[in-house]
Amino acid sequence: MRVSRKAQEQNKKVVVAGCVPQAQPRTEYLKDLSVIGVQQIDRVVEVVDEAIKGHSVRLLGQKKEKGKRLGGARLDLPKIRKNPLIEIISINTGCLNACTYCKTKHARGDLASYPIEELVERARQSFQEGVCEIWLTSEDTGAYGRDIGTDLPSLLWELVKEIPEGAMLRLGMTNPPYILEHLEEMVRILQHPRVYAFLHVPVQSASDSVLMDMKREYCCADFRSVTDFLQQRVPGITIATDIICGFPGETDEDFEQTMELVRQYRFPSLFINQFYPRPGTPAAKMEQVPAHMKKQRTKELSALFHSYKPYDHKIGERQRVLVTEDSFDSQYYVAHNKFYEQVLVPKKPELKGKMVEVDIYEAGKHYMKGRPVEDAQVFTPSIAQPLQKGQVSGLPQVSLLDRLSLARSTPVFILKKAKQSEWLTEKLSAGV
Repeated sequence: MRVSRKAQEQNKKVVVAGCVPQAQPRTEYLKDLSVIGVQQIDRVVEVVDEAIKGHSVRLLGQKKEKGKRLGGARLDLPKIRKNPLIEIISINTGCLNACTYCKTKHARGDLASYPIEELVERARQSFQEGVCEIWLTSEDTGAYGRDIGTDLPSLLWELVKEIPEGAMLRLGMTNPPYILEHLEEMVRILQHPRVYAFLHVPVQSASDSVLMDMKREYCCADFRSVTDFLQQRVPGITIATDIICGFPGETDEDFEQTMELVRQYRFPSLFINQFYPRPGTPAAKMEQVPAHMKKQRTKELSALFHSYKPYDHKIGERQRVLVTEDSFDSQYYVAHNKFYEQVLVPKKPELKGKMVEVDIYEAGKHYMKGRPVEDAQVFTPSIAQPLQKGQVSGLPQVSLLDRLSLARSTPVFILKKAKQSEWLTEKLSAGV
């Protein structure tokens, strides 16, 4: 909202997209602005063009085919990858839950899955364009296919057939209820050499009372069952999770149960969120935990998380890692091992996009550092030369600026609440 106002004060054109404008299109700060709904992203080019002309456009409708709601923009639309080595594929939109704190459900609605054949074709095309790593994303990957008569394991077994040797597949977030019935199959998939042994399973709270108020549709024992089962059968697996501190009605005892869960499992990746009441959600109408208590609990949980180091015992190991991106400080390349643990390697161009063996010589809270093994084979998983940065997938030699006609005198801001650059590069339609 502040960015929008600042842009308008500077006489710049603004296009707002994402879940918030979709769920609350009548919000005051959206007045007279162009707005794109979550299912209209494939029309961003024409909306930008209209905004430049001074027109206000609102596209917020739901797309349907034969009376059935579609999952979103077509998967075969041209796009520009933020990283030419990584393809991000949304397998479904919406979800089956009705969490009391969530605004996304208001915007994205019920589950709508893409057909398996379309997802497989998108993966196949990605590898033909030099991609060596695929991320599957959605609001809940575990619920995939329930609306179209299939399931997540069925999709994954088809996808792994397309993954070249040395390339890797990373699964996205799945809520506990929808993974419980697939645990045996998921173990076999996560053991596959071309699938990272990594799963993001949000618990949000270890208190069943809080989970009930959240309407999460599982209890803490369900989360423990998922975690224990996977850890026993996929040794070394990385389980990442989310926790909300200070949800309405959370008592000291409720919070202590969450603290004990973290002490027991020592999650290497933990996303800690201080509860914020989103307008229009049931949780916003509940009796709130005082702000100072929410802040204190967030601080205590963060301190616990930072008190342990998950990778110190791995110093001295020899690991095979896939090198895909630059580190935040641009001093290293970032690679990941089989368990999707971050390994920093020397910034040597010949390593980028390759699978290499490294010796771990240092470990921090969120990373390890690896030294490439001398005379070890460097494996190239890509079956084609990766696209140049900024090159359009499916439309070679066409740049983002050319397709969007942004090299004009009037600046344009395209906004989203979070991950603006990732949203722009991963979701822009370049040819509609």
